[in-house]
Amino acid sequence: MNEKLVRLEKEFLQLEEELATSEVMSQPKILREKSKRHSELTPVIQEYRKWKRLDHELHESEKFLKEEKDAEMRRFLQTEMSASQEKKEAVEKELEVLLLPRDPHSGKDIIMEIRAGTGGDEAALFAAELYRLYVRYSEKHSWKVEILEANESEIGGFKEIIFSVSGEKAYDYLKFESGTHRVQRIPVTESGGRIHTSAVTVAVLPEAEETEIEINPNELRIDVYRSSGPGGQSVNTTDSAVRITHIPSGLVVSCQDEKSQIKNKAKALRVLRARLLEKVEAERAAEIAQERKAQVGSGDRSQRIRTYNFPQGRITDHRIGLTLYNLEAVMQGDLEEMSVALREHERQQKLSGEID
Repeated sequence: MNEKLVRLEKEFLQLEEELATSEVMSQPKILREKSKRHSELTPVIQEYRKWKRLDHELHESEKFLKEEKDAEMRRFLQTEMSASQEKKEAVEKELEVLLLPRDPHSGKDIIMEIRAGTGGDEAALFAAELYRLYVRYSEKHSWKVEILEANESEIGGFKEIIFSVSGEKAYDYLKFESGTHRVQRIPVTESGGRIHTSAVTVAVLPEAEETEIEINPNELRIDVYRSSGPGGQSVNTTDSAVRITHIPSGLVVSCQDEKSQIKNKAKALRVLRARLLEKVEAERAAEIAQERKAQVGSGDRSQRIRTYNFPQGRITDHRIGLTLYNLEAVMQGDLEEMSVALREHERQQKLSGEID
């Protein structure tokens, strides 16, 4: 581990020198890449330097202990050394975690897709509530949310809503939301007071850089049409809505959120690029005979990951067996306790070698 840390510190120092040069400062793409790497290395180097300081203190104390004759001073030095050793071991454990393989998508912005599943209107209403949950959670972290496409139901829910979340650690914190979210409650449309079970699927896709997924314009079929609202009524008098078909893969993406055809096309391409990245990675995983994992559990969108039981005010994450009785607060965006538990579970799995 020490050899790797020495190498990383050397890289860190080199990056600091390069980031101070006008040559790097004048090239936004290179500056962004080097700044990102510098940011990734900073916590590792901070802990490594703390470890080196403690290691040095221990060696110095050992020298004094060998030379010291006074019994009381020897006891004092031994107490200090014991405390320093405990601190050093704690830093070593933290370094082990920091040196674990990083998720290749860590730090990326994301595109989230929420779709109503079984349950009809009730599922669509819950899809809208989940969207608001993620918006509130994003606000707490100062992330930017932008709707890319929305298909509203007639009673105010969403049959489907696609939106981007941009900001530091957006992917790292929200990647665990992929899967099926089950809701148990009495629907507003239910006159008999019976509890119904509905489901909503959530997909979290890391936004793909243009350099990661190159799209050949000749392989796209682009159709334009007039945007429509619930029930199919026209909400625009111009052909601003855009539908893009990626011919080689058969993927179809549409966007009608903006009044501008150009803006709708740009948004649709962002979604298409993210879905193509997901498809490429799934195929790559299949080739090496591994089930695609989404950090905790299988990550399959059809997998039931969480249940929201409104009559009992509880929320259960089935992947880690965690049940909380703060459902009302969670629906207001207080997802932190659940998120922390899922991240810690992932960390323990990595330390034990259960996942890469």
